[in-house]
Amino acid sequence: MELNVLSKQNPGGPLLKWAADSGVRLLEKDGLYFKDLAKDGVFYPYEDWRLSSDERAADLAARLTIDQIAGLMLYSKHQFVPGFTADYFGTVTYNGTSIQQAGLPVSALSDQQKEFITNDFLRHVLVVAVQSAGDSARWNNNLQQLAESLEWGIPISISSDPRHGTTVTFEFDAGAGGDISHWPEPLGLTATFDPQLVRRFGEIASKEYRALGINTALSPQIDLSTEPRWSRYLGSFGEHSSLSAELAEAYCDAFQTSEGDSEVEDGWGYESVNAMVKHWPGGGAVEGGRDAHFPCGKYSVYPGNNFKEHLIPFTEGAFKLKGKTKQASAVMPYYTIVYGQPGGENVGCSYSKYLIHDLLRGECHYDGVVCTDWSITADEGPIESMYSGKCWGVEHLTEPERCYKVLMAGVDQFGGLNEKKNIIAAYEIGVKEHGEEFMRKRFQDSARRLLRNIFRTGLFENPYLVPEQADEIVGCPEYMQAGFDAQVKSVVMLKNKDHVLPLAEKTKLYVPKLHVPENTDWMGIHTLDHWEDAISPALLEKYFTLVETPEEADAALCVLRQPNGAGFSLQGGYDVADREKGGNGYIPVSLQYRPYTADKAREHSIAGGDPQEDFINRSYKGKTVTVNNEQDLDTLLETRRKMGAKPVIACVSMTAPMVMSEFEKEADAILATFGNLPQALLEIVSGRKEPSGLLPLQIPENMDTVEEQYEDVPFDMVCYVDSENHTYDFGYGLNWNGVIEDERVRKYAHRPE
Repeated sequence: MELNVLSKQNPGGPLLKWAADSGVRLLEKDGLYFKDLAKDGVFYPYEDWRLSSDERAADLAARLTIDQIAGLMLYSKHQFVPGFTADYFGTVTYNGTSIQQAGLPVSALSDQQKEFITNDFLRHVLVVAVQSAGDSARWNNNLQQLAESLEWGIPISISSDPRHGTTVTFEFDAGAGGDISHWPEPLGLTATFDPQLVRRFGEIASKEYRALGINTALSPQIDLSTEPRWSRYLGSFGEHSSLSAELAEAYCDAFQTSEGDSEVEDGWGYESVNAMVKHWPGGGAVEGGRDAHFPCGKYSVYPGNNFKEHLIPFTEGAFKLKGKTKQASAVMPYYTIVYGQPGGENVGCSYSKYLIHDLLRGECHYDGVVCTDWSITADEGPIESMYSGKCWGVEHLTEPERCYKVLMAGVDQFGGLNEKKNIIAAYEIGVKEHGEEFMRKRFQDSARRLLRNIFRTGLFENPYLVPEQADEIVGCPEYMQAGFDAQVKSVVMLKNKDHVLPLAEKTKLYVPKLHVPENTDWMGIHTLDHWEDAISPALLEKYFTLVETPEEADAALCVLRQPNGAGFSLQGGYDVADREKGGNGYIPVSLQYRPYTADKAREHSIAGGDPQEDFINRSYKGKTVTVNNEQDLDTLLETRRKMGAKPVIACVSMTAPMVMSEFEKEADAILATFGNLPQALLEIVSGRKEPSGLLPLQIPENMDTVEEQYEDVPFDMVCYVDSENHTYDFGYGLNWNGVIEDERVRKYAHRPE
């Protein structure tokens, strides 16, 4: 049963919508209508849509209690629609039982959601997955109805991590709709070297987000990825600072800008999505490639003294938008300890007064929302685990003391925190130290920033969605086509010996299966060891004649995945087995398929130290590691042997730089994608489309050059030269005529000064 939503169109003003049973009524003034969100018959300035968002936010912030402001400072843990129980995400119930036993629709609110909205005054919710656009809209409406019925009627701000990627089963049909438009990963967008394409992505994605009820994007990730082993490389715009800045500007500007009837003020409005850029001041310089989700990866290091270049995507991109909204509305600092840099305090970025108050707020004049990354105030767990708190550098403090330190650094909001008790305790610490007037102002400043982002997107006037419209907008044919066109443009052809590509239509093609090793992903989902189709046979048959053996084939296509030595896994730079055998636990992060021994690693790590460790040196020199998908290489080499002189095409799904010397000579053609783009690949392999992508990174000659590069410096590896005498450097790519030399290459394929 749909929620009963009432509406009133103002003459020359906004459409007002409210839930019939929320207690809200209309106020009439000067022939215009306003929502009585306070439900007391008094017309407050924050209810007056004629005022600016700044004026309304300041008025409401001054009316809230400290308890209520503490609730605004919360940002929920990951929410699923419908919810499910997992160790990392906690218990989820519906009327005390499962959603199935309760007989509720998937869009129902869980007991926990009702609790943190009602009792903790939480108003910022992170959604991870929904079953459909219509269900997302209904869930949004249920959230908004509950929040609207409570004191002050403050709407819920729903956010999402990026959700426009693809899968190996993806299939695009012109004119057909889908669950959402599918685009390359951010590094794939970089491979197009086209800021206008990124701008088009932002325009489409923001409309889909708003149709789903999402008004804040926890993106873009604009870390300068100068460390090639970093597991989050794929989610970034790469290592070119000025190109990253241009892409960041296009992304944020497009997400945030509303036009025409959708605009409320200064470019903001009903089609705007707040962009939360991450991760200040750049998280791409992690030592040894280890990621700061883990205690073993908590340090960023700067051996090249290149800290300032990592700020450029923020200062010259996200903070200098071409449109009316001027700058990204929110910033997320990273988990990392920016080791040995200005400020002199080796603590996580959100705890650093220098990085937030002095640099971001002061030197950069940033007055938007600053929100911590998730779970930084909770206690640290096992040193190899990502499923616990990330209180780097302040492990000795209590949780209220950590919250207080974050607030005093200048941060507004706590990611992954559902309960306000520790924020209230932090307030009380501040009152003892600075007095009540000081702390009231400190809390009110954050409330003003947080409320302003909700006012800007028009939610106070109309937070409700029409589910049928959501189904029509999200993944509509026009948006699906735009996403697929971008996929094709992002594919990079690295090698095409003797012009083996494109293959003729209905060529007899052999595609070996992929081996999937046993694994448990970050959500706790366990996968057994098995083999699976590398590309859907039904999709392959639309382009070629699929055969079962190399002997029958005219050509072979082998799908390879990034060597899995740099993921959220035990091979992400740490191994419990090494520790248990008397080692320090630290191991190399490998970018090659064969076992790798780190002979060129540092004798002594730059950074180190953890309450669980009685040593500082985290060096892994001389240790050997094996990735868990070495079989990908074996499959290609075996296919090459069986195919003899017949063409072998390698299609490599990359997530970061990788070593290609192990297989390059055995492949007649090599195509690289950034994300799972099976159909885009086939469009190029078949010649229906021409490759135009350019490498958004360097391909290292070997692992020695990976060890010898500096984590904070871009473009400092020796690049691989293939059998055709082509250097796999940033900006390199082939089309049917040879090496691409166009305006994009001339503009970007150089080293920033």
